[in-house]
Amino acid sequence: MPREVVYGTGKQEIRTVAKVDLSQPASEQTVLHNRWHPDIPSVSSIKDGEIVKIECVDWTGGQITNSDDADDVKNVDLTKIHYLTGPFDIEGAEPGDVLLVEIQDVQPFQDHLWGFTGIFDKSNGGGFLDEIYPKAAKAIWDFEGVRFAGLIHPGILGCAPSPEVLAEWNRREGELITACSHMDRDVALPPLPQNCHPGSATDAALKEKIGKEGARTVPGRPEHGEGDGEISFCGAIEMPGVITIKFTVMKGGMAELAMKSPIYIPGPCEPQFGPGRYIYFEGFSVDENGKQHYMDTSVAYRQTSLRAIEYLRRYGYDDYQSYLLLGCAPVQGHVAGIVDIPNACTTMGLPVDIFDFDIMPGTKAVKRDMGSCAFASDNPGTRGTS
Repeated sequence: MPREVVYGTGKQEIRTVAKVDLSQPASEQTVLHNRWHPDIPSVSSIKDGEIVKIECVDWTGGQITNSDDADDVKNVDLTKIHYLTGPFDIEGAEPGDVLLVEIQDVQPFQDHLWGFTGIFDKSNGGGFLDEIYPKAAKAIWDFEGVRFAGLIHPGILGCAPSPEVLAEWNRREGELITACSHMDRDVALPPLPQNCHPGSATDAALKEKIGKEGARTVPGRPEHGEGDGEISFCGAIEMPGVITIKFTVMKGGMAELAMKSPIYIPGPCEPQFGPGRYIYFEGFSVDENGKQHYMDTSVAYRQTSLRAIEYLRRYGYDDYQSYLLLGCAPVQGHVAGIVDIPNACTTMGLPVDIFDFDIMPGTKAVKRDMGSCAFASDNPGTRGTS
């Protein structure tokens, strides 16, 4: 029998408020959009307190395939990504309210029981460690074979901005882009009309407005697992799927809770690893060239990540495999110290029980044949550090 729920004063089945078609381009589906903008039309309304199901595509809109090469990751069209399902009208919600979102379940589609983790090529998206690992790589995960407990969640949940909030985003990020024009990397993504998908908007003038003003969305897609930091950029186990979710409106909640940014409460279930079953790696604000930085947590966490990658070499993993693994396994990243100038200190806790062999310090490290992740066809057999 269908699962039933009670909400409000009625009793009825959980309804699906948006469906996607994985056989069709994401850019042609009106329940999807890839910009933050207040004028994108809603696709459905949801009652206060209602539990619903929402279908989602993966964040690339289906550009990544279940293949043995990473050509799709290397050549992914970054103007055709970040597809969100929605937007939805939550009945009774007004400016100043808080929307309480309870994620009750996330499941893959039964005909799509796999996900992917990717390292983007430095020339096309890059990643947290792209100065050291610049090549594209990919791991395909068949869920039947994934042995560690995942941190399954939607990639993002958010409210459409007001015109004032959107204008402020674009103002401050525009200033950052100008101030950092000398840097050899993107520091923010300004509005981009190219391949803007405004959902069900059909008016030409409105579509043009959304393309020129809309903030670039970040991924809104189910993820089978993700490590703190998501260091490889496409670092979770990305997948399309179905989210079961409940929305509740807290009237006047922003003032009551003094909220200026989201807050969250973890779910009641999580991967269970004992406190003595982690290896923690540390990093400081000193980069790989020995340069001291002032309280820079990004530099520190990069060094933390490199320490973990170096450690895993002892067991036969090449660096790209470890980079992919640390992006999607349930590692714990923390800022451990932020007061002792000039160094910030960050840590990464690697749960040892996700491995089927002992990686604890003090045990003999045996190198194993770990195979290889997928690389682009013009860069076969890439291993090691570059």
